[in-house]
Amino acid sequence: MSELHDNPELERGTPVGRRVVLGMLGLGALGLAVGSRVNSAVATVASKDPTGITSLLPGAGGFRYYTVTGPVDDVPASKYSLKVTPSATTGAKSVSLSFADLAALPQTTLVKDVQCVTGWRVPQVPWTGVLLSDVLKHVGADLSAPAVSFGSFDGTYTESLTMAQALRPDVLVATGMEAGPITNEHGGPVRLYVAPMYFYKSLKWLGTITVAAGVEPGYWEHLGYDTDAWVGASNGGHEAPIQ
Repeated sequence: MSELHDNPELERGTPVGRRVVLGMLGLGALGLAVGSRVNSAVATVASKDPTGITSLLPGAGGFRYYTVTGPVDDVPASKYSLKVTPSATTGAKSVSLSFADLAALPQTTLVKDVQCVTGWRVPQVPWTGVLLSDVLKHVGADLSAPAVSFGSFDGTYTESLTMAQALRPDVLVATGMEAGPITNEHGGPVRLYVAPMYFYKSLKWLGTITVAAGVEPGYWEHLGYDTDAWVGASNGGHEAPIQ
C-alpha cells in the first residue's frame, strides 16, 4: 500500500497531478455512499489514465489501496517464491524461498500501527511472518554489508534499508495480517512491513531481497520521498527507538 505525498517535488516527478488523484479519491469515497455507479466511474477514469494509476479506493478498516502499475497478478501462496541474494560482493548464489519455507522459519507477530505519510493511520494492526533478520541469517547473508534492497514482483516498486535498519526486531517479512493471509490488494501473499517507518517503505508484493553495497533510492524516493522515513520524523528526523 504505497501512498500519495502532497509534495511539490513529487508532483513534478509524477505524470499525473494531484487534481486527478484527488478527484479519483473523491469518486471512490462517494462510491461508499451511492454504490456501484460511482465505483464504475472510478474504473472508467482509471482505464483512461495513461499513467496506469488504479485502485484509488477507500479500503476496509481505514486502509487505502493504491498502485501505479495497474492490476497485479494474484500469486497463490503455493506458487510464491522469494529470491534472496545473500552478498553484494562474494558472488554467493541466490536462494529461493517458498511460502512453505518462510512458514517453517521462526514466526513473529507484531501488533503495530500503519501510518501513511499523508496522515491516515490504522492503529494496532496484527502482522505475522518472519523477521527480516531471521531470513537474512537463514540464507547466510553478509550482515556486515551496508544495505539491503527489495524488489516487488510487479516489476515496478523498489525499496532499500540500511543493514542496521534491516536487522531491527520490528521489520518483518510479513505473510499474514489481521489473523488471515495478506491479500493481493494488501500486497500479498508476502510483503515487507517496516513498523517504525511510513508505510511506503513496506514494499508490496515482495519478490526479491538483495544484500547491497549501499542504500539505493526506491521508487518513491525517486519521486521526492525520504529514504529514512521514520514516522513523525520525516525530512531529516531521527531514528525511531526500538519498542
